[in-house]
Amino acid sequence: MAKATKKQALGRGLSALLKEPDYSVNSAKDKNADKVVGSIIDINLKQIEVNPYQPRTHFGEEELQELATSIKELGVIQPITVRKIGPNKFQLASGERRFRASKLIGNESIPAYIRIANDREMLEMALVENIQRKDLDAIEVALSYQRMIDELDLTQDQMSDRVGKKRSTITNYLRLLKLDPILQTGIRDGFLSMGHGRAIINVEDKREQLEIYEQIIKNGLSVRQTEKLVQQVKNGKGSKALESKPRVSEKMESGVKEMSNYLDAKISVTISSSGGGKLSIPFNSEQDFQRIKNLLK
Repeated sequence: MAKATKKQALGRGLSALLKEPDYSVNSAKDKNADKVVGSIIDINLKQIEVNPYQPRTHFGEEELQELATSIKELGVIQPITVRKIGPNKFQLASGERRFRASKLIGNESIPAYIRIANDREMLEMALVENIQRKDLDAIEVALSYQRMIDELDLTQDQMSDRVGKKRSTITNYLRLLKLDPILQTGIRDGFLSMGHGRAIINVEDKREQLEIYEQIIKNGLSVRQTEKLVQQVKNGKGSKALESKPRVSEKMESGVKEMSNYLDAKISVTISSSGGGKLSIPFNSEQDFQRIKNLLK
């Protein structure tokens, strides 16, 4: 009981400090900075603005809902990170998914870790944190690396030190930005993997890139098959190599579309050179798998 009372009193004292106009702590040299930096307090969500340097541009609705449900049951396990930019005003440095999910379920406040950073540091913090995330698509990572080059004036070697990745890894991501924008969108939407993108980037002609992309989608080509196709194109076989792959007939496409509508899932079909093939039925969760299973009974 005594500990709870002490914690509550500390919270009131720090909150009062943060709200005072004289204590607009924005630099480590400012008065009372030592009392603010490193503190974790509950901050009203209305007092927090999103980070304008946030490199992540897409937040999946389903993933946000899952996180919101977790927060509703367990609370915010890991505090977000903010910097104080004025009296009673904060800006996100990291944790935008937790911030959005908390708003989604109607929470009024969120635990936050307070840091002090200038705009350059804010950008670097946001970029580095997002690059480390496992759920970022390859194009988002590549764009983050490019922003570090353009806006932070960092070399690839310096970025390697910042994010703990080999320089060759960084180079491979950056090369994806040379792909036709349609292919970049394909990677972001999950139709192409980074491996597909790395193979296609070896073809300079954007028209041929798009034709290869079409073959990957229509025939469900693996990365290895795509690499072979790219090599054929580079060896001068061009459209002949692209046309040699078996195509899905209109009748089969119509059947796949009908099944996709029935199962409410985007089914893909792969045709082999012998005329056989396979169907792939994606699912989003175990519950979605059970739903599809029941429909197939």
